[in-house]
Amino acid sequence: MDKFPLTKVGYIALEEELKHLKGVDRPNIIAAIAEARSHGDLSENAEYSAAKEKQSFIEGRIQDLEAVLSRAQVIDVAAIKADVIRFGATVQVADDDSGEEKEYQIVGDYEADIEKNKISLSSPLAKALIGKEVGDIAEYTAPGGKKSFEILDIKYI
Repeated sequence: MDKFPLTKVGYIALEEELKHLKGVDRPNIIAAIAEARSHGDLSENAEYSAAKEKQSFIEGRIQDLEAVLSRAQVIDVAAIKADVIRFGATVQVADDDSGEEKEYQIVGDYEADIEKNKISLSSPLAKALIGKEVGDIAEYTAPGGKKSFEILDIKYI
């Protein structure tokens, strides 16, 4: 059975989502289905169909989260002391073409969120960054072509 690497923060977030799904969303959708059933003919009841679809989504997500959490390998990023980029590192980079600086944290697949600058360990950029040190150049092929970044700083927070 595969283990899923998660940061401590990511593990807690997934636990909270699971708790919310089980404690709030599941009871609410059960009540919504009961209400929709009371309206009569289920074959033409749009509320019932929508509620059943949402229930299916919620139950699927609960199963996914339970599977991930049961096989999680939780890594305390703050305890890592390294000069090279590894899982959990927050990396400040400068785009060699534009000079634009960005900061990314390398996290597990289940906690990746590009809007929060958390990139998946399995992403091309993360793969290019792993093992590099401050001052190194990381190159990878992006959908828009070849990109290269200079590593400016590495933190484990």
